Amino acid sequence: MRGFMKCVVALFAVSVLFLAGCGGPEIQVTRTEPDEVTDLSGVWNDTDSRLVSEEMISDCLSRPWLGEHTGKFGKKPVVLVGTVQNKSHEHIAVETFVKDLQRELVNSARVSFVAESDIREAMRDEKYDQSIHASPETMKEMGKELGADYMLFGVLNTIIDQVEGTQAKFYQVDLELINIETNEKVWLGQKKIKKIVTRDKHSF
Repeated sequence: MRGFMKCVVALFAVSVLFLAGCGGPEIQVTRTEPDEVTDLSGVWNDTDSRLVSEEMISDCLSRPWLGEHTGKFGKKPVVLVGTVQNKSHEHIAVETFVKDLQRELVNSARVSFVAESDIREAMRDEKYDQSIHASPETMKEMGKELGADYMLFGVLNTIIDQVEGTQAKFYQVDLELINIETNEKVWLGQKKIKKIVTRDKHSF
C-alpha cells in the first residue's frame, strides 16, 4: 500500500510539471512612468485623458470670466464638475477623465472646488450623525456648505473613417462652464485628437 501511494504522489508531481510546461504564451511586463505617452491600440487611453484635461483646464482658467468674477466678488469662484457624456464609439472610463479635470482645477489654486452630489450627500449624513453623537466642541454644523458658482459639463464624441487596413479616429471633447445662478455660458472649450491606426484589415 505504501508503495502504491508513493507511485500516486510521483505521478501527481509529474502531471503538475507537465501542465506547467503546457501553459499559455509567455507574458512580459515592462514598467513605465505613469505620465509616459503610450498609444498601443489607438483607442482613447490614460494619456489622452491626462493631456486633454491639462490643456482644456489651462485654457478655461486663462479666459476673462475668471478675472471678471474675482473683480466683481473679490474672491475665487467656486466650481463643480457636472456630467461628462460619452457619445463616442468606444467604451471610455469617463470617471477617470472627470477626475483628471477635477485634479487640474483643484491643483490650479485659482478656483475653489466642491465635491460632487453623492459625496455631498455622504457628508450631510455624517454631519447629521455628528449632531446626535458628537460633542458640541467637535460637531460640524449643517447649513455651512460652500455653494458652487459655476458647473462644468462635457461631451466626448468620435468620428471613424476606415479604408481596408487603415482607420482614422477623430475624437472631439467639448466642455462648457455655466454660471449656476444665471445659466450663462462663460466658457466654451474644445479639443480635437486625430489618430491613424494601421493593422490587418480583418482585425478591425
